Amino acid sequence: MFTPEVIPAGPALLRPLADGDADAIVRACSDPLITRYIPSVPVPYTREDVAAFIKSAAEQWRQGGATFAVADPASGEWQGTVGLKPPDAHGGHAIGYMLAPWARGRGLATAAARAVTEYAFRNGAQRVELLADVENIASQRVAGAAGFRREGIRRGLERRRDGEYHDMVAFARLAADPGEPIRPYLPFPPGGELTDGVVRLVPITADDAPDFHAMMCDPLVLKYHVTHETPSLAEITVRCRMTGTWWLAGERAELAIRDAATGAFAGHIQLMSVSPLLGQAMIGYALLPAHRGRGFTTRAVDLLVSWAFEHTALSRLVAGTAPGNHASQAVLRRAGFTSEALIRGLLPGPDGTRMDDLQWARLRP
Repeated sequence: MFTPEVIPAGPALLRPLADGDADAIVRACSDPLITRYIPSVPVPYTREDVAAFIKSAAEQWRQGGATFAVADPASGEWQGTVGLKPPDAHGGHAIGYMLAPWARGRGLATAAARAVTEYAFRNGAQRVELLADVENIASQRVAGAAGFRREGIRRGLERRRDGEYHDMVAFARLAADPGEPIRPYLPFPPGGELTDGVVRLVPITADDAPDFHAMMCDPLVLKYHVTHETPSLAEITVRCRMTGTWWLAGERAELAIRDAATGAFAGHIQLMSVSPLLGQAMIGYALLPAHRGRGFTTRAVDLLVSWAFEHTALSRLVAGTAPGNHASQAVLRRAGFTSEALIRGLLPGPDGTRMDDLQWARLRP
């Protein structure tokens, strides 16, 4: 059983909720990100709702959970909320947190999550679980920074306001874990993008799905794609929603290639088949027809390769092309890749055939 107390947490102070927090909570709960990722928050959020929330927080303590205000250490003003649900059938606890828009970007969520997890361990808990929507990259980054290990995807777990069930990423910390921050093998680009002034590379999002789908339906892209099958818009939308969590998990990095002058979606580039053990990843790319012949792909490959060798532990980047895909081969030559081998019958072709793959590599300088 947890008991209320005041817990110093670096840039934050954890304390029990108070009636004086009501105005700040009401204001915070009008934030679109909070209402998007916490479907239980009523819309609109009223004084009656906050009164019910503060009452339920008190009940959480009686049921074996805990609810803290994340407060400013100097003023005591409410900045957010962090809590532990009552124990499940196995004695584990689930953590949840919410931070006001005006309090973000200062490490408060990470400090609060770490402090309340260690509070749970001091009081006998053995496992604390954290769930985050697959598109809630900020929450997933907090989980890693607070020492939670990613355990996988729980499919269709939570129902959003749109009525659809969405996947959640599961993280957990055990009392025996060291609790050190878990740094992603593939960090996000500095400043959120890579650019040379002509093209911009930015992480793919669900908003890119229609353009991405149009590109994947182009006959030339399909000709050299591994599956040779036209994907549906729904399949591409799911892929775009997953790209951020794949990136944080170190599985792949997917970026939109944009025309720096207009912001238009021009194509896609990715690192996939990432192997930390080998220090190797595969690069792949495609471009919409309207943007071909302008050097965009070579620029994108140069930007991604430079980022990979400067900001990750990768030592070797590889690529594959069909022997007849001379345009792609020219891109790789211009980007400093060397042809290494022709692997016969490696790839599935149309109608049950097999295709050769001409393999390329570029090593860290």
